[in-house]
This record gives sequence, C-alpha cells and structure tokens, in this order.
Amino acid sequence: MNAAATALLRGEGNQYDPDAADGFSGADYFPDDLEHQRFYRPTRNGYEAGIGERLEHLARLRAERQRHGADGERTER
Repeated sequence: MNAAATALLRGEGNQYDPDAADGFSGADYFPDDLEHQRFYRPTRNGYEAGIGERLEHLARLRAERQRHGADGERTER
C-alpha cells in the first residue's frame, strides 16, 4: 500500500493501539449517537475472573485517557 493510501485509511489525528507506548490508546471511535452495548459478562469463576479483571482495567484506562488524552493533556469529548 502506498503512503497516500495509508494516510487516508489511518485518518489524521486518530490514535491507534500499536502506536501507544503500552499498546493501548484508549481511543473510542464508536458513534456518539449510539449507546454502547455489553455483549460479554465474564463470571467471577476460574479463567473468566481474570478476563473480567482485564476488561475492568481497560475500561478504567479508556476513561482516564479520554479525559486526559494519550499524552496526559486534558481533552474534551
């Protein structure tokens, strides 16, 4: 893919997980007029407990990064 096509697909100003230092940008490109839905609710049992903890951790990171941006600057959404 050429550079122009890559730039068009990536979008100017967008944040991407692979570009973040810890692999998680916290970017949310879900349409504002649609309500988020939760399709998976892990139990507190066995392996699913760890999955639930990870999902909670990522939700906290996403909320923090949406408030402060990936670079620590406070942003408006």
